[in-house]
Amino acid sequence: MNYKQNIQMLYVPEDNSILVVDDTTTNLEIVFDILTKVGFEVTTETTGERAIKQVEQRLPDLILLDVMMPGIDGFETCKRLKQNSATCDIPVIFMTANSDTDSKVKGLNIGAVDYITKPFHEEELLARIKTHLQLRNLTKTLEKRVTERTGALSRALKDLQESQLQLVQTEKMSALGQLVAGVAHEINNPVGFIHGNLGHASAYFQDMINIINLYQQHYPNPVPEIKEEITAIDLKYILADLPNLISSMKEGVQRIRNISTSLRTFSRADSDRKVFCNIHDGIDSTIMILKHRLKASEERPDIQIIRDYDNLPELECFIGQLNQVFMNLLANAIDALEESNVGRTYIEIEANPNQVLIQTSLSENKNHIFICIKDNGVGMPTDVQQKIFDHLFTTKPVGQGTGLGLSIARQIVVEKHGGTLEVNSAPGQGSEFIIKLPIEK
Repeated sequence: MNYKQNIQMLYVPEDNSILVVDDTTTNLEIVFDILTKVGFEVTTETTGERAIKQVEQRLPDLILLDVMMPGIDGFETCKRLKQNSATCDIPVIFMTANSDTDSKVKGLNIGAVDYITKPFHEEELLARIKTHLQLRNLTKTLEKRVTERTGALSRALKDLQESQLQLVQTEKMSALGQLVAGVAHEINNPVGFIHGNLGHASAYFQDMINIINLYQQHYPNPVPEIKEEITAIDLKYILADLPNLISSMKEGVQRIRNISTSLRTFSRADSDRKVFCNIHDGIDSTIMILKHRLKASEERPDIQIIRDYDNLPELECFIGQLNQVFMNLLANAIDALEESNVGRTYIEIEANPNQVLIQTSLSENKNHIFICIKDNGVGMPTDVQQKIFDHLFTTKPVGQGTGLGLSIARQIVVEKHGGTLEVNSAPGQGSEFIIKLPIEK
C-alpha cells in the first residue's frame, strides 16, 4: 500500500467537523452549503470571542477563520487558540479578501496552515480543506502508532528488567547454595566427630572422678608429694567444674550444628516445582544467620526479635526464594534500627529498645497466609514508599545498596507465588512489610 492510498483511506468527510468563523452572514451561508453538501459537520460563529468559547466546549477538526472581524480579529483569535494546549493542534485556515504577502506571512507565523481568498472557489476550498484534514488525520494516526510503539517498548523494557532481576536472583541463590553446601560439608564432619566423642569423654571423665573419689575415701592421707600436687591443681575445683566444661562444649557444638542446619534450610535450592514447607523454619533460619547483627555491642543493647507465630499449615512454595525475601526484609529492618540509633546513647536505646516483630497469621477463610515484619526504626516518607519496590531504587549511600533487594522480593512474592507485598510506614513510626501468600488447595 503506497503513501497516496494511505492518505485516501484516512480521509472520511463524515468523520470530520469544521468550525466556520465570519462576521458576514452571506459568507457563512455560502461556506456552510458547500461543506454540508459533501458531508461535513459544520458549526458557525460570527465573532472571535464566541468562536473560542465554542472550541473550548467541543474541539473541531479544522477551523475556517475570517481575518477582519469586530472585537478581536482573526489574527488574535488564532493566536489565542495556539496558546491553549488543548486547541493548539487544530489546523486553522484563514479566509480573507486581502491577499497581500505581509498578511499571509503574519498569519502563517501565528500558526495558520493555509489561506483561502474570497470570493471562494468551491473546488479550491474543498481541495485545501481535504488536504489539511488528511494531514491532520495522518498526524493523529502517527501519534497513535507512536504511543502504541512506546507502550510496547515500555513493556519490553519491563520484561527485560524482570528477567535481569530473576537472573540476579537465580545466580545469587545458586552461588549461595554452592557456598553453603561446601561450608556445611567441611563443618559437619569435624563437628559430628566432636559431638559424638563428647559423650564418650563425659563418661570417661565421670569414671575417672569415681576412681579419684574412691582413692580419697580409702586413702585419705596420701604421701606428701601427691598432697602437694592436689593442692597445686585445686583438685576439688577441677572435679566440680569438669562436668560444666563438658556441658558447655556440648552446647557450643550443638549451636554450630544449628547454624549449619539453618544455612542449609535458608539456601536450599528450589526445584522447578513448589514443595510443601514450614514457613516458620525459613524465618527462624534467616534469624539465625542474622544473629551476629542482633547481638549487643558497645553502642547498643540486643535488637529484640519478637515472634508471634500462628498455627499455620505447610505452604506449597519455593522456600529458598521466600527465605531470600525474609532475609531482605529483616536485613532492611536492622538497617533502619541502626539508623534510628544515630545520636542516641546506650541508656536511651535501652529505655526504648530496638525491636523487630515477626507475626504470622491465617486469613479467616483459611485461603491465605499473612507474614508481617515490623520494626520501630526511622520509618519512610510517602515519596520513598512509592518507589521502594522500583528497580534499582535505594536510599542507601553509593556502594552500600544495589536497589535490587525489595524489587526481587516483590517479584518472588507476586510473580512466583501469586501473593502481594505491601509496606506501611511513616517517618519516626517504623516500617511494616506485609506478605500475603495464597494457600493452594
